[in-house]
This record gives sequence, structure tokens and C-alpha cells, in this order.
Amino acid sequence: MAPWGDTKLFFCILFITCCCCTVTFAQIPMDCCLSVNPKAIDKRIVVDYSRQISGHGCSIDAMILVAREGRKLCVPVDEPWVQRVVKHVKVLKKFCKKQQYKRRVCTGVKRV
Repeated sequence: MAPWGDTKLFFCILFITCCCCTVTFAQIPMDCCLSVNPKAIDKRIVVDYSRQISGHGCSIDAMILVAREGRKLCVPVDEPWVQRVVKHVKVLKKFCKKQQYKRRVCTGVKRV
């Protein structure tokens, strides 16, 4: 082969590999809430939360609350009780970190 032949072949293989990886990673399914439950949830069972934003792979806005046993609950973002639960979780995480996660109330709280 010509001196540039090996280099061209290498870059062609590298380019094809990158394209295949990009297509594969683009098809990773997201775990989205399809609906929300407006019923209030006791803040004492919630240990974590995350926000789902519509348009970023999911069709609706939602707050995902994580219960002590790991169960995920989809709730509406704009409800006042949801904001109180989120505030409670922030305080709980701060408290548990300060107590080194040794208190009973820190069961299920992820270490930061």
C-alpha cells in the first residue's frame, strides 16, 4: 500500500466507529413520567427528588419524588405541597450529612 493508504484506512475505520457509537448512544431510552398524580404525599417518606422538564426527551413537566424504599413517584411541579416536600428533602439531606447518615431518619437518603 502507498504510505498514505494505511493512514486513510485508519481514519475511515475511526470515522465509521464514531458514527456507529453516536447512533447507538442516541437511542438510549429515557425513564420519563407519562402522567402525574396530584394526590399529596407525606413528606416523611420522600428522601430525594429530581425534575423532569418537557422537551428534554420527555413529554410533560414533572417532579420525580423518590420514596425511602426507592419507589419513584411522579407529581406535578407547580403544586404548593410539592414545593414543601422539596424544601423538606433539602433540609433532610443537610441534616443527614451533618449527622453522618447515622440517624434513623436518614434511612434511604443518598450520601452526598
